[in-house]
Amino acid sequence: MQRVWFNKTFSSVAAAIRLIRQADVAGDYQIVCSSTNPHALGFLTAHEAAIEPAGLKGAAYLDWCLHFCRSNGIGIFVPGKEAGLVCAAREQFAAVGTRVLCAASQQVLDLLHDKARFYQTVDLPLAPPAAFRVVENAGQFDCAYRELRQAHPKLCVKPSQSVYGLGFSIIDEERSCAQLLLAGVQYHIGLDDLRRGFAAMDGFRTMLLMEYLDGHEYSVDCVGDNGRLVCAIPRKKAMVAGQGQTIELRDDILESTRQLTAAYGLNGVFNVQFREGCNGLGLLEINPRMSGGIAMACVAGPNLPYLALRGFDRGFDGLQIPAIRAGIRVTELAHAMELP
Repeated sequence: MQRVWFNKTFSSVAAAIRLIRQADVAGDYQIVCSSTNPHALGFLTAHEAAIEPAGLKGAAYLDWCLHFCRSNGIGIFVPGKEAGLVCAAREQFAAVGTRVLCAASQQVLDLLHDKARFYQTVDLPLAPPAAFRVVENAGQFDCAYRELRQAHPKLCVKPSQSVYGLGFSIIDEERSCAQLLLAGVQYHIGLDDLRRGFAAMDGFRTMLLMEYLDGHEYSVDCVGDNGRLVCAIPRKKAMVAGQGQTIELRDDILESTRQLTAAYGLNGVFNVQFREGCNGLGLLEINPRMSGGIAMACVAGPNLPYLALRGFDRGFDGLQIPAIRAGIRVTELAHAMELP
């Protein structure tokens, strides 16, 4: 039996562990989940739970992870926190008997987390990133806005480094932030207010000013084998809340995902985001981790977390991958439960 460790990460790990345990009918894997949060959702589905010391980062956290693997007989480590650092230390983990399952190399992980740098490396004819400019002060913003606005009717702004879409806003040229607030409009910001705010600062962290893509968004949950796309399940998000998501096997999305997997050597479970605009499909980002909606993707057939773990452990040759049920509509239903 392999002992598999998921360290501190996003709450989607709970669904991933549940899916692995459902598929692991032979009991080949014993899942250990750790977090600094004693009520972490992953604890509900793992075989074992462990509390991580708070405040550790960098080399100190890496040393703790090595000690944890050695002390707990971890055979496979799937890192969330400090994934890049852990990935770069694979040989150190191998020395204590632990294999590391990472979505990409440390260099690629660093690149994917910085969209300003990442977009400049993308060569994706079927789904290029939206038109963008990198801005770090008010002058750059004004210049970039004039340039992009000539070709695009609506623009948006977002941090180069962020998760969960934090900091993303569509720019409204007509209404102030106060008017947007009173109207209950989310993810919008008034242009004049934004300009005044930027002008009041000497500079700010790297932001992207971009063409706003206003069509359907696609979230593609994937399994890769060191640059080879093993399986991809695209979910088309409805434009209206409450209508779920549709499994849609678009050729341009699948081909673009294959190209990205090869170009960046992607591995294990990862997620790619696309969105349609007036000029067609555009790439939003690659998330080198499980998405929050991975359980919805797995309703379509393939159990992605299990396939990734089983393939990494014993190889993908001979591994049966169920056909994807294209066209079905999926959603998630929340239910109440007691936390540990």
